[in-house]
Amino acid sequence: MFSLNDSMRYLLYSEPTDMRKSYHTLSGLVTNNMGLNVRNGDVFIFINKARNRIKLLHMEPGGLVIYSKLLEEGRFRLPSIDSEQGSVKMNWLDLVMMVEGVMDDPATRLRRLKRVNF
Repeated sequence: MFSLNDSMRYLLYSEPTDMRKSYHTLSGLVTNNMGLNVRNGDVFIFINKARNRIKLLHMEPGGLVIYSKLLEEGRFRLPSIDSEQGSVKMNWLDLVMMVEGVMDDPATRLRRLKRVNF
């Protein structure tokens, strides 16, 4: 359960993805468009066109798992993508920084949450 870590291989799908897709259709993208096997233990990352939703597909013991995040505000910053390749390799730190909105400049952080008024 929740077994993502820095020893895994992370692959960002190069095309915007319809976030209505779930286990079987995301697995189909991995197999048909990326030319990879979803059961090999890699983590596959999908982002929508508006870049405010992300899904991670991963095969764990017992079955497929989808991790999902919807931003209240802002967009995910993506690495440069070569769409000919089908996917971009990422490392754990790059994924965490992208999801948390941390940029190259350590003092910069993307605004992600709406202000809460009490």
